[in-house]
Amino acid sequence: MKTYTISEVAKELNLTVYTLRYYDKEGLMPFVGRTPSGNRLFKESDLSALKVIECLKATGMPIKEIKNFIDWCSEGDATLQQRYDMFLERRANVEAQMEELRKTMEVIEHKCLYYKTALEAGTEDIHKEDKIEINS
Repeated sequence: MKTYTISEVAKELNLTVYTLRYYDKEGLMPFVGRTPSGNRLFKESDLSALKVIECLKATGMPIKEIKNFIDWCSEGDATLQQRYDMFLERRANVEAQMEELRKTMEVIEHKCLYYKTALEAGTEDIHKEDKIEINS
């Protein structure tokens, strides 16, 4: 079975060693083994678990709630419903974020077209109704 050092895991997941140590301190990595000298020793499944942690973090989930999820995983099948419900909530959260980003992109696309046509015309005056006036 292949094992990884904390430095190798950090490089593989584009994280810092400090971040991994912080996750461990916060109880997010109870699954990670140790060498006799106390160094962390990661397995392939640990990398997969860390990818899920990073995914949850990217959704804006606080570390404390990620810790709850890790604890539920440790508890086994009795917490399947909680874990499923949590991921349904995360999905809804990400869908809302994506909708906000879509609206943001619409404004950006409009302004790109605005400035492209103004550049082609050599003046912003062709957009008198859309022009933002700044009076000093």
